Amino acid sequence: MDIFAEKVKKSREDLFDLIYSLWKEGKTIAAISSPAKGQTLLNYTGIGRFIDFATDKSKLKQGRYTPGTHIKIYSDDELLKRNPDYALLLAWNFAEEIMRNNKDYKGKWIIPIPTPRIISAGKDTFSSSGT
Repeated sequence: MDIFAEKVKKSREDLFDLIYSLWKEGKTIAAISSPAKGQTLLNYTGIGRFIDFATDKSKLKQGRYTPGTHIKIYSDDELLKRNPDYALLLAWNFAEEIMRNNKDYKGKWIIPIPTPRIISAGKDTFSSSGT
């Protein structure tokens, strides 16, 4: 296996372990934004079954379901309404903008790529135990 494939596999395993451990602890997890690459990530890693709901600011996606994982997509307002324990950023390349636009969210952010990490109150940490 080449180095790139090994890194991808490791990243998938790390993200699955993180999301699964949070889910086992009874934590709620939302997927924030629903781009195609995020859907690929959900399906490739198998974590879609642990996601409570998804959001997207596009009205075209709201009220529909994510492909493959069948998670209902709501408006971004649902993040503040439900206030899940964790918000998984599926548009990780826009993480700063999404977090800034949702500054009233009180939970923790998960940035999945390149290495899964949790962002909370201005701190950038990763823990496979989800702490």
